[in-house]
Amino acid sequence: MFGLALRSLRHRAGGFLATFVSMVFGAAMVMAFASLLDTAMGDGVPSTSRTSLVTMATVVGGWGLIMVVFSVTSTLTLVVRQRGDEMALLKQVGATPMQIGRMIVVETAVVALAAGLAAILPAALAGRGLLSLLVSSKRVDGGIHFAFGPYALGIGLGVTFTAAITAAVIAVRGTVRTRAAESLRNAATGDARMSRKRKAAAVFFLVLGASLAVTTATAMRGKGSDAMQTAGQTSIWVSIGLALAGPVLIGRVTAALARPLERMGGVPAYLTVQYVRRRAGRLAGTLMPIILFTGIATGTLYMQSIENAATAASGAVATADEKTIETLNFTVIGMLVVFSAIMLINTLVAAMTYRQSESARQRLVGVTPGQVLRTVIVEGVILTLLGVVSGAVAGLFTIVPYSIARTGHALPDIGAGTYLAVVAAAAVLTLGTGVGAALRTIRVPAVEAVTR
Repeated sequence: MFGLALRSLRHRAGGFLATFVSMVFGAAMVMAFASLLDTAMGDGVPSTSRTSLVTMATVVGGWGLIMVVFSVTSTLTLVVRQRGDEMALLKQVGATPMQIGRMIVVETAVVALAAGLAAILPAALAGRGLLSLLVSSKRVDGGIHFAFGPYALGIGLGVTFTAAITAAVIAVRGTVRTRAAESLRNAATGDARMSRKRKAAAVFFLVLGASLAVTTATAMRGKGSDAMQTAGQTSIWVSIGLALAGPVLIGRVTAALARPLERMGGVPAYLTVQYVRRRAGRLAGTLMPIILFTGIATGTLYMQSIENAATAASGAVATADEKTIETLNFTVIGMLVVFSAIMLINTLVAAMTYRQSESARQRLVGVTPGQVLRTVIVEGVILTLLGVVSGAVAGLFTIVPYSIARTGHALPDIGAGTYLAVVAAAAVLTLGTGVGAALRTIRVPAVEAVTR
């Protein structure tokens, strides 16, 4: 199966591109923050600067690690699901589930190794940039020598490889255990059902977020910016919980909007409703980065705005620790924006590449390229609206408790401009990428696309 895996990689390089890009950026991000640990352990680093470097590496890098694992798992699961028909055919010609699983794991290991090596140079440049940011913002003393050594390489390569293999094992377990006939049927019709483990994980993260929200509004009330320790995590866990519940959210919303969309949108809306109903499980991978981006960005930005307003109202001057926290928050947002954008673009491009032959068959039976494009637009609008609304709900789990803890009021006296900006960014990323990928797809002649 090792030889088969290598041949599969060679002939399906485009199919693994999204996974490779996610791993490269994920590994680069983890290495960049881990390099701050190498820098902190250098000779002559003052204790205050060492504390700031370690805090930045562990806190922000820790959340980045969670995002990397989640992104790699999501992207790889999408790729494996898209190969359901291929694996079903392998079963029909005699391949065992264990052999197919080993093939996917070997493919993933090779991609992870290549991605980790490709990430070293950009990670070193990003790590140096992070140190410069900390120096320029007076969080770290000047003159500290940047180091990129065992912490960066060990943590970066180890996390990337471990996350990739774990994601591969998770992705193939359900696929290889089904029988060949069932695999072919699932590949043709899709599957919107959620596994018990996914349901349990979604409930766990939602309950965790809710419990932290209650803790923030009660136990952390009156403790100043220390409430960020619990409030900052809340929108992240709730966003992950809602993202895991994506298939159910998509199914329920599509069912509610089916008739109005079909009446108003004609053929494109009808095709979109039918596709979304059958492929809710796969489209959940596209919904995930929208929810994560909107929820975490909204929660963190408003939390920092509440803190700034509370500090100004009290007439106090922000301490060095509070400024460090502000730098951490905005660094998290910057990291989130970049990584979520990459995750979203990768997912959309991978999904549209997979649907190339499907859209070609639609054109062969009379659907015009314009109708195919409008179908993608309607689908993108549905996913964007569902994503930003779910993200807003996740953000409220941080905003409301933190506002109660810091001001005594459930809702802060802050406008909706920040949320609208986040929504606009999510819409541009989703619709822009989806339409761009669809345009490239319909430019290929239908007969040629079907044979690819």
